[in-house]
Amino acid sequence: MRLDLVLKQSGIIKRRTVAKALAENGKIFVDGKVAKPSTEVKENSVLTLYLGIHLIEVEIHFELKGKKEVPTFIELSKKKVND
Repeated sequence: MRLDLVLKQSGIIKRRTVAKALAENGKIFVDGKVAKPSTEVKENSVLTLYLGIHLIEVEIHFELKGKKEVPTFIELSKKKVND
């Protein structure tokens, strides 16, 4: 599933346009690599997000709800960073 959709559907980021803008500005990493909005996110991928002064790491999992695969996440860490 696309990175921007995973962020929106999992509830990490409320708007897909915000997720897209963050990825385009190099603020999101998937498994340690800079990600574009269209980057494919797989089960157990680790996302690192720089949101303002916060650094958040989450692990992505997918659950079946009916016939749809819905992304969920487990927060691994959340830190304040000094820029």
